[in-house]
Amino acid sequence: MRPQIPLKQRILYEDNHLIAVNKLPSEIVQGDKTGDEPLSEVVKNYLKEKYHKPGNVFLGVIHRLDRPVSGVVVFAKTGKALRRMNELVKQRAMQKTYWAIVKNKPSQPEGKLVHHLTRNTTKNKSFAGNTPRPGSKEAVLSYKLLASGENYHLLEIDLHTGRHHQIRAQLSAMGCPIKGDLKYGFPRSNPDASISLHARKVSFVHPVKKERIEIIADPTAGMLWQYFLKKVKS
Repeated sequence: MRPQIPLKQRILYEDNHLIAVNKLPSEIVQGDKTGDEPLSEVVKNYLKEKYHKPGNVFLGVIHRLDRPVSGVVVFAKTGKALRRMNELVKQRAMQKTYWAIVKNKPSQPEGKLVHHLTRNTTKNKSFAGNTPRPGSKEAVLSYKLLASGENYHLLEIDLHTGRHHQIRAQLSAMGCPIKGDLKYGFPRSNPDASISLHARKVSFVHPVKKERIEIIADPTAGMLWQYFLKKVKS
């Protein structure tokens, strides 16, 4: 396991209405059957201590990331902000950009992927097909090759729909499974059980201030991530 980075070092944005955190791959956003402490509780405890709040602290979960995925997660600090942010998500007015490290270089440096995803809840997996099937949902994303190394490539992905395991399933269907993602065809796991998928950026109109904000998260650890981060920023 990689060393845990204290939450206060991972706060990306905070005001009276919202707080955004750079999630580590080992964290779950909300409680699940594992019983592990979720990120939402860690953030609640942070707010309780920072503002000396008595009793329970309100924190609304707006969206989630799969456990092995890192990057930006935004929470609501008030009920009003949560309701308005939920409406933004429903209207697809929250733009999300991801980074993914893949072994295989895509045949085109950029493009648009359209698939029809069928979710298997028993296997907790989505299957990408080229034609509609009973129960399938259309999944659309755009990708761009940002950088290449000796053995791996960095893709930037903009989501146009929000489906279960969408990026993982669609990149795998393109022949570019994400590094470490055994479930979607990568041959080896990452040592820390992460997959090399990172929620790089979210952009939306603030639910109260009504101004557009953009929240960006750098990958926090891993030599390969740091290599690509330096390559992109140079």
